[in-house]
Amino acid sequence: MIEPSEKAQALIADLQAFIAQEIKPIEAREQLDWGRPHPRALLADIWRRACERGFYNAMLPEALGGRGLSVVDLCALKEAALLTGSPLAPHVLGELSGPPRIGHLFKVASDDQAERFLRPVCQAERAVCFAVTEAEAGSDVSALQTSARREEDGYVFNGTKRYISGAPYADIAVLIARVEGSHGSDGITAFFVDLHGEGVSVETDYQVMSGPGSHGDIVLRDARVPVANRIGEEGQGFKLAMGRITLNRLLHCATMLGMAGLALNLSLDHARTRMQFGKPIAMFQAVNHMLADMATELYAARSMMFATAALNDEGGDIKVQASMCKLFCSETAFRIADRAVQVHGGAGLIPGHPVEWLFRATRMMRILTGTSEIQRNTIAKGLLMPAR
Repeated sequence: MIEPSEKAQALIADLQAFIAQEIKPIEAREQLDWGRPHPRALLADIWRRACERGFYNAMLPEALGGRGLSVVDLCALKEAALLTGSPLAPHVLGELSGPPRIGHLFKVASDDQAERFLRPVCQAERAVCFAVTEAEAGSDVSALQTSARREEDGYVFNGTKRYISGAPYADIAVLIARVEGSHGSDGITAFFVDLHGEGVSVETDYQVMSGPGSHGDIVLRDARVPVANRIGEEGQGFKLAMGRITLNRLLHCATMLGMAGLALNLSLDHARTRMQFGKPIAMFQAVNHMLADMATELYAARSMMFATAALNDEGGDIKVQASMCKLFCSETAFRIADRAVQVHGGAGLIPGHPVEWLFRATRMMRILTGTSEIQRNTIAKGLLMPAR
């Protein structure tokens, strides 16, 4: 198995200690359960603490204040965060509202935009979300309908962004809209949008499978956005939205496999301690075969992910392999979580139990960041029409 660098291993050890010593006591004090909404003020405190300790920006390049980690290192770090068993672990790395969401924008944002939007996010002063999806535009980004009408001093926005992760506690959205009068992907443009501005509202009257509090709709009704908030030129939004999708698909695998690894660890602990008919259920072949299958599939998926990450670090083209990883890791993680519920029996059916939440969260991963069907399309195209 490919191993992370010594620098990454030291960072992972520090992260694990920080979560054990500072984050888990907060979770216990606040009685935070899996799949329950977390108060915005509490999250802001976690972001600040993590930023002060150097974890919040760890996934950024060194030039931007990060640790300068390889993709192999990033995968190991993200996986390790989930394996701590802390519901707040992704927030420590800023994954849901912080620097990992906007680090690539430093290459295209103006100096003014970097100062007004990007640096406050990196300093844990403001939270950000990425708003692309709409009711009729999911896999087909070119079909989005949110409109931006150009006026002398800016744009007037109308439309609704749907299922936006991080929207309920974000201050800023990197929002993709269509400039009025354009067609296809030609007029799709990216903007920084102040979610506290006039004509902008975030609606959270529903919850996704993983629980309430982390997803919402961004509704724009004659919302005015200055030209200075446009990211790049008109028509460059589609390229910006799709530009990091290959790497993001691979990095999402680390989250999925962290969840799967946690589900396996919890199942091993439960099987060793749960007594039935006078002995631990781990002694029953039906149970230990499930554990063996979970561990075997996890090993295969992790090997695949790290091999692809290493290929990327060597400068290789991973477009097809990243989709293979997203497909295999998401479906494997769900199978592992499903068996974890089976091993836990009735306890695994109760909301608030980690494996119950992991079952729901891993099911979502087969849809997020490109459905399994979209991944198969990409894989088949790469096989049948390889790039020359």
